[in-house]
Amino acid sequence: MRRDEALADARPLGPFNLAYALGHAGYGVNWAVEGAKSAPTMLRCADELLAIANEQGFPVWIGIGSFVRGWCLSMVGQATAGLTPMLQGIATYRATGCNVGIPFFLTVLAEAYAMMGQPEEGLNQLAEAEKMLEATTQERWAEAEMHRMRGTLLLSMRKHAEAEDSLHQAIAVARSQSAKFWELRGAVDLARLWHDRGERTEARDFLAPIYGWFTEGFDTPVLQDAKALLDQLA
Repeated sequence: MRRDEALADARPLGPFNLAYALGHAGYGVNWAVEGAKSAPTMLRCADELLAIANEQGFPVWIGIGSFVRGWCLSMVGQATAGLTPMLQGIATYRATGCNVGIPFFLTVLAEAYAMMGQPEEGLNQLAEAEKMLEATTQERWAEAEMHRMRGTLLLSMRKHAEAEDSLHQAIAVARSQSAKFWELRGAVDLARLWHDRGERTEARDFLAPIYGWFTEGFDTPVLQDAKALLDQLA
C-alpha cells in the first residue's frame, strides 16, 4: 500500500518528515477511502505522531495528531471520549495561526456529533466550515463531503427535502471537480433516500452509471455500499 511505502521512506529522513507523513496518512486511503474500518491503523499513526510531535515541539502536528486520535475513538464507539481530543486538536492547530484544513476538520467533527446524536451541533460546525471555505481558505477538495454530511445530519432530523437539496449540491460540486469518488459517496446517500421512499427505478438508474465508471477499488466501503444498494434495487 502506498501509505506504508510513504511511511517507510519517511522514517530515515528525520522526525519532521516522519511527522509529515504520519499526519497525512489518514487523509487519503484511511479516512476517505476506508472510513471507520481504518480507525485502528489511524490510531497507531496518531499515537506515533503525537509522540514525535511532543518530543520535537511540532505544535501543528500535535494538533493534527490529537484531532485524528479523537476521530479514531469516535469511530470505535467512543464518540464522547473522542470529542475532547478533537476539539483540543483544532484549538492547538488554530493557535499556530493555521487555517488551511480547518473546514475539513470541522466537517469530520460534524460526523462525530452525528454519532453522538447531536445533529444540530454538527450543522453548526458545517456552517462554520462553509463560512471559512468561502471567506478564508478557498480549499475545495472536500467541499462535496461537507454538503453530503449536511444531508446526512438533516436526514437524521427527518428534514428530507433539505437533506435532498444538500445531497444534490454535494453531487454537483463533485461533478464540477470531476471527483468521481466524492460523487459516488453523495449518489449512494441520495439513491438510498429515493429507495426508502419507494423510488426504486429512479434510484437504480441514477446510481448505476456512477458506480459503473469505476474499474478498481471494489473492496472499499463506498463501492461495497453502492453495490449492495444496487443489488437491492435490481
